[in-house]
Amino acid sequence: MRIYEELFIIKPDAPDEEVDQFIETLRTQLTAVGATVDKVDKWGKRRLAYRVDKYREGTYVLFQFTAGPETVKEFERRLRVSDLVLKFITVRIDETLKRLDKRKKERDKRAAKRAANAPPPGAAPAPLQPASFVQQMTEAPAAPGMPGAPLQPKEI
Repeated sequence: MRIYEELFIIKPDAPDEEVDQFIETLRTQLTAVGATVDKVDKWGKRRLAYRVDKYREGTYVLFQFTAGPETVKEFERRLRVSDLVLKFITVRIDETLKRLDKRKKERDKRAAKRAANAPPPGAAPAPLQPASFVQQMTEAPAAPGMPGAPLQPKEI
């Protein structure tokens, strides 16, 4: 079983009741074949990047579900033959989620290591630079032509 996201665009002139009924039909078809629907987001009408079948906008719907590859094929076939759907795209996201989870664990491990090496609370922070270095930098004259150097009069 893999996790997929299916984003599809429905014609903007379709009534809301028909869109909701179509979404519910898709959800029941997925659950009937053993898939689990994790999330259904109806984004509403948005402007398209380019004209599709004489439409400038469409209703966006996002499905996130866990299923096998054969279920996805059937889901895409149903979207392809539907008169309501303008465009659709399917993305397998389980590998991406695994990669993000692995990064989060590594980040948490580094944060725990940093917290173990940090000085105890209330301890005075270490100075960033020695005072003598700061004093040398403020007292050292700048070379002519460098920022902070006094201007030299030019002879004509």
